Amino acid sequence: MLIGYVRVSKSDESQVFDLQMDALKKAGVRKNNIYQDKASGKRDDRPGLMACLKALRTKDVLVVWKLDRLGRSLKHLVVTIHDLTDRGIGFKVLSGQGAEIDTSKASGKLVFGIFAALAEFERELISERTKAGLAAARARGRLGGRKFQLTKPQIRLAQAAMKKRDTSVGEFCEELGVTRQTLYRYVGPKGELRDYGKRVLKKK
Repeated sequence: MLIGYVRVSKSDESQVFDLQMDALKKAGVRKNNIYQDKASGKRDDRPGLMACLKALRTKDVLVVWKLDRLGRSLKHLVVTIHDLTDRGIGFKVLSGQGAEIDTSKASGKLVFGIFAALAEFERELISERTKAGLAAARARGRLGGRKFQLTKPQIRLAQAAMKKRDTSVGEFCEELGVTRQTLYRYVGPKGELRDYGKRVLKKK
């Protein structure tokens, strides 16, 4: 059985489910099998998602419009889909960056394996740089964490995303966990590097 999940970021009526609902129904998901939330992707308390995950059974396939509708972050996404796979449940993305993912097929599993590897790489990279930054600060007699809020991989991702006309800056900021003002210190509206971004990319 195909089970769908849709989400919009705002609780007001400035965003609607129509585009996502139409895409899911076109893919064969029945309307009464689609769960929905009006909440930020960063929030843990998404009742629609919780109900959706509980409703899924072995051999079902969870269908979403885009990857960012499901996961709070790349790590959360990988953990969630691994859990579905362990339960014998497939996962399919209809459009966007993850449109090749369909874990009910061999090729889709390969693509998801790449996403999982990227998540692990990002986690290790951030951990390694955080430790190095703290060690450098201690060596100079300072305590505290990173000076910059975005890492090199995040800045490169921001450059690519901002060059695309269909990128929602608000939702992208939610995924990065920063404000719009912070993002624009690093990358401009057309993906151009700004002062903070240049300084981070120059760091060894």
